[in-house]
Amino acid sequence: MKTFIYADKFFLNSGVKNAGYLDVTDGIFGTYTKERPVDAEIIDHSGKWIAPGLVDTHIHGYKNHDVMDNDAEGIKAMSEGLLSCGVTSFLPTTLTSSKERLKDVAATIGKVYQEVDGAKIQGIYFEGPFFTEEHKGAQNPSYFGDPDLDTFHEWQEASGGLIKKIALAPERKGVKEFVKTITDEGVVVSLGHSNATLEEAQTAVEAGASVFVHAYNGMRGLNHREPGMVGALLTLQHVFSELICDGHHVHPQAAEVLMEKAGHDHVALITDCMMAGGMPDGNYNLGEFPVVVKEGTARLESGNLAGSILKLKEAIKNVVEWDIATPEQAIMMASYVPAVSCKIDDVCGSITEGRAADFIVLESNMDLVATYLDGVQRYHA
Repeated sequence: MKTFIYADKFFLNSGVKNAGYLDVTDGIFGTYTKERPVDAEIIDHSGKWIAPGLVDTHIHGYKNHDVMDNDAEGIKAMSEGLLSCGVTSFLPTTLTSSKERLKDVAATIGKVYQEVDGAKIQGIYFEGPFFTEEHKGAQNPSYFGDPDLDTFHEWQEASGGLIKKIALAPERKGVKEFVKTITDEGVVVSLGHSNATLEEAQTAVEAGASVFVHAYNGMRGLNHREPGMVGALLTLQHVFSELICDGHHVHPQAAEVLMEKAGHDHVALITDCMMAGGMPDGNYNLGEFPVVVKEGTARLESGNLAGSILKLKEAIKNVVEWDIATPEQAIMMASYVPAVSCKIDDVCGSITEGRAADFIVLESNMDLVATYLDGVQRYHA
């Protein structure tokens, strides 16, 4: 017998559809229809909205676990916990560390990624270590260096080919060759933790870089004589920008400027969440640095922000409440756009016929009601 989801609204690839029925038989998306199917099981979500499962492409930790702990059980716990955030796919994200530690972490994720039981691991995101010190954020500058293809290929081999994205600073030596080579290999290059000029960023984009790391944060700001990294992400074509919409990292009006200039279809909502996500206030670590979590922020001893404790379900609600995105745009920015930006949209990010039925149920005020994985409800608020 076929199974259909009934709801008041569906956020599909072709656009928003009103009340109807979506086929989710045997854990796979089928077609949407307005007519009530006969001889079918109906799962009734009257008054609710159905959207693709959210895709977090920049997340360091959750529920007291950090990717850099190099702990397989911790990765599994993150995966399970993210279902409560509406996330059904993610890229575990590393921090700058030693070559050996990063290789070990890549190998661990490569071994365990198919064993996770919650949100699906669709690849690994290496945030660093090819950064510069001026905008180091919570990255350890003692490990910074210039891009090295041999080193990257060691990490990629250790991961089993799972590294989908790597971030670097465009002003480092050898960036152009590095970017061209690994983008030809199918790896996405993002730009951040950088004091690069507009021209340096543009050179990296022309070589193949296509994403900017957490827009506005960890980068040279906009200046009318030297537009810098922020000027680059606002003016260069065919690039995506990650954006943390927790109300602390970026002012809502600055977020609106980016969305209006780049287009909502080129802004990927991310969390940059660290291990304190889903945990009470207190003392934690981000990589090798102690972090204090209170009043909705995670900060280093210096007072600088150190990742976030944002849940992706909160980000989509925030941008709608800030009146800088429609519900359709908000959902797109947290599902389809991040998937496209990391070239994983062939497996996640949209409600597509023939694909695993990973989706969320929302109230009309954008509150998360439930998360489904492979057509099975795995979380209920």
